[in-house]
Amino acid sequence: MDLKELKSGLENAHSHEQRVEEIAQFFGSYNLVFGHGTDSAGGEAYWLVRHLQRWNVRDWTSPPTHDHIGEILEIAHLRVTERRPLAYLLGKTWFAGLEFNIDRRALIPRSPMAEIIERGFAPWISVGKGDRVLDIGTGSGCLAVSVAHYCPGVLVEATDVSPDALELAAENVKKHGLEGHISLIQSDLFDAVCEKYDVIISNPPYVPRARLASLPAEYTKEPAVALDGGSSGLNIVNRILRNADGFLRSGGLLFMEIGEIAQAFSRAYPKLPLTWLEFERGGEGVFMLTREELTGYFKG
Repeated sequence: MDLKELKSGLENAHSHEQRVEEIAQFFGSYNLVFGHGTDSAGGEAYWLVRHLQRWNVRDWTSPPTHDHIGEILEIAHLRVTERRPLAYLLGKTWFAGLEFNIDRRALIPRSPMAEIIERGFAPWISVGKGDRVLDIGTGSGCLAVSVAHYCPGVLVEATDVSPDALELAAENVKKHGLEGHISLIQSDLFDAVCEKYDVIISNPPYVPRARLASLPAEYTKEPAVALDGGSSGLNIVNRILRNADGFLRSGGLLFMEIGEIAQAFSRAYPKLPLTWLEFERGGEGVFMLTREELTGYFKG
């Protein structure tokens, strides 16, 4: 299916559902890779149409007009020719039910940790007014903003080594009106951090460096610094693990996502008492450790 056929299909569609089907068929005609907010051509097609409608219910249920056809064609063309993730083309994405600004300054949010944040970290810990949460490697700020949104009164600090990422995170903090609840710190992991926290969360770079060159084209559009985990994928993970207990209060918890290197991680730390989390909406590779478990393993 080419762009001319897509244009004809969009013009002749009698419903927005049919338009979504046409776009999905177009995307499916190319070797696209999904995983930046959706997991299918149909999911991306629906997201594109609804985004242009500003998620207005009336627009979705009304008969389609020729509005937005030009925009759809332009975005669809860029999606298949440049292999840019749809989130970057739209400049918006969703995480934990919240909309975020996104561009190539940061990784596109997709962590399964959204589920535990939406529950306020229950049943593992109860956080409330005056408690502190640290987000290491905040990128777009999605984890930090979500924590502040779902855990009212919690004080959140978020670090990143990239000043560009922190600028984007600041946009998202302001977008959600959370300037008084989130502090952004330029820091290489813990270097500029001086508090102790009830919870530390992190989705650090964990892709083995040798794999970066073989990633699908969509992933190469994201900042390499947000993906590159060094030779083993564990370089940043190791640094966080070995220092986290010094920044946790008694009974504090570390939540970390390590995705596809979970098995390699378990082999590297066979006696580390990890609690692997399970998710109703899918996803894996997230573990939890207490401060006491970290101290006992690394300093006991």
